Amino acid sequence: MSKRIPLSEPFFFGKEKDYVRDAIESTWISGSGKYLEKFESSIGEITDSPYVVACMNGTSALHLALTAAGVKSGDEVLAPTLTFISSINSILYSKASPVFFDSDEFFNIDQNKVINFLENNCEQKNGETFNKRTGKRVAAIIVVHVWGNACNFEKLIKICKERNILIIEDAAESLGTTYTSGDFKGKHTGTIGDFGCISFNGNKIITAGVGGAVLTASEHSFKKVDYLSKQAKDDSFNYVHNEMGFNYRLSNINAALGLAQAENLKAILEKKNYIHNLYKKYFKENEKFEIMDTPDYARNNNWLNILKVLNSKFNNTEIILTLGEKGSLYSFKDELLKIKAHKLDTVDTTGAGDTFIGYYVAGIASKMNKKDNLNRASEAAALATTKLGGAESIPRIN
Repeated sequence: MSKRIPLSEPFFFGKEKDYVRDAIESTWISGSGKYLEKFESSIGEITDSPYVVACMNGTSALHLALTAAGVKSGDEVLAPTLTFISSINSILYSKASPVFFDSDEFFNIDQNKVINFLENNCEQKNGETFNKRTGKRVAAIIVVHVWGNACNFEKLIKICKERNILIIEDAAESLGTTYTSGDFKGKHTGTIGDFGCISFNGNKIITAGVGGAVLTASEHSFKKVDYLSKQAKDDSFNYVHNEMGFNYRLSNINAALGLAQAENLKAILEKKNYIHNLYKKYFKENEKFEIMDTPDYARNNNWLNILKVLNSKFNNTEIILTLGEKGSLYSFKDELLKIKAHKLDTVDTTGAGDTFIGYYVAGIASKMNKKDNLNRASEAAALATTKLGGAESIPRIN
């Protein structure tokens, strides 16, 4: 078996070692220091967000945002069925209940189905929105930009504002994705709602090893998130805490790594776009598979390339195993998706059912400059297609 292309490896080609070494030598290695401040400023510049709070990971960013938003026990939070579990866990941490909704053509929450739910299954009392069936307050919605695809929620944001439902954007996977048309034109994902949350995990566009960030345009919200992330300390001298806080601050060492990565984000995005276009080209004439399109209303970061299975006779497990046998492509069963909304009485599930396989076809950060990986990934796709019912010619990269 040939060497596998990993799902993701960090790609270090800047000042990562220099910055981390400097952070260590400074002895500022915990939740404060110059690199933490510089990293937050850098993310603010990239996203054009006035306020940024760096934290331990994307999950803690979501938890901080929900807490600062006032989500409490007994509330409901609207969320997409198709998302990483962190989006849902953060709701459960807040002792609230998720209400699931189906996906649109770009795998994001379907704003039309959410609007239908709010207009027909909810009622307003004293300026707040309540679920008619459960009687619970609908406090917030988590809008996830799945796989880097910018979510279409122009109509939804207006209704949420009218109904006092706070919007939290889960932009963990979409750093570098910006809207190019419509009401959100020129805005970065994560900067439109009341809060935006980013992840700097090892498999993201840029990494701090671990890490996340909360974005907000509100000074009040920024102060609340910052306060909560530092154990909600009201009096640091006497150790007075008037509410429950969290030990969620990012370390200066991780921030040093993240800052060096952020300095090269533009180059990473360019390479990701190049790779995505290559795969669109290779699969253009393939009648059995296609690389999914990204939204035409945004400039996508192409964090993940999605292969759509066009022929329903193919067995998903067989495809996964075939790709694994060839070893030229890291496929992972956890990303085998049968898109079906949860069967809730309040959710319209019309349109669910397409089958997709999600994986990195290439373009993992540490391998982005090596043509051989693209060739091996291309050959794996061709071999899988051949074994499953038809030879397709996919060219090598010269």
